[in-house]
Amino acid sequence: MRLDKFLKVSRLIKRRTLAKEVADQGRITINGTVAKASSTVSVGDTMQIRFGQKLVTVEVTTLKETVLKEEADMLYKIIKEEKIDRE
Repeated sequence: MRLDKFLKVSRLIKRRTLAKEVADQGRITINGTVAKASSTVSVGDTMQIRFGQKLVTVEVTTLKETVLKEEADMLYKIIKEEKIDRE
């Protein structure tokens, strides 16, 4: 599944266009490699997403084309959330 679609379906990022912009800015890595919006996401991948002052590390647990809002957080497991200090 494409990265931008996974982020939208999992509701980590609300809109696919916003997910594409974040990826194009180099703020997402998959398994330590900077990812583009068209990058492929697989089960077991570790993803780091930088949201402003926060760095979130998640592991992809399931891939589905569509899910209910209540079940969206079952697609990933949050490994770590850390605050980033700006210098």
